[in-house]
Amino acid sequence: MKVDKASMLLYAITDRAWLGDNSLGEQVEQAIKAGVTIVQLREKHLDFEAFVKQAKEIKKVTDRYKIPFIINDNIEVALACNADGIHVGQSDMTAGNVRSLIGEDKILGVSAQTVEQAILAEKNGADYLGVGAMFSTSTKLDADAVTFDTLKAICTAVSIPVVAIGGIGEHNILKLKGSGIEGVAVVSAIFAQTDIFAATERLTALANEMVEV
Repeated sequence: MKVDKASMLLYAITDRAWLGDNSLGEQVEQAIKAGVTIVQLREKHLDFEAFVKQAKEIKKVTDRYKIPFIINDNIEVALACNADGIHVGQSDMTAGNVRSLIGEDKILGVSAQTVEQAILAEKNGADYLGVGAMFSTSTKLDADAVTFDTLKAICTAVSIPVVAIGGIGEHNILKLKGSGIEGVAVVSAIFAQTDIFAATERLTALANEMVEV
């Protein structure tokens, strides 16, 4: 499975901090039913076996709805659960090294904060870029801010899809209109909401409005 621009519209990144009474798989399914187009499983504190178990559970859901499933940062887990791809940051190994390990058929996403990083990532085999943080975010306190102008310049400089990330929600998503991005990646805007389905439906509508030229 490879990504196209349509699959980048609403990119959900998981966070088990707000599970409540539902399993993560149930939350992900609600989000997909309401419009999420791609899912990334991000786990910083699970051991390998628990991470793989959780990944396989989520992949059953994404396979059912035929949308891409991405693992954050962990190549071993991505290969063990046969995820559709992996997303890596600038502090992780280079995109070229990751590509050599996962093969040509897997999706490779790379975080970028500058035009130079974006161009290098594309050159090294990235299929899409995650650019941010666009706004202040509670889920990644060490994220550096990226300006709207830089986001726009990155979109102009590369031919692969770009998604914006970082503090994006219903209140500010339309501020990204005209930047050239294919979509937005969100965490709390979906998974911290009491009604995940309704929140995702509203975000989907706003994302569609944002990407309209």
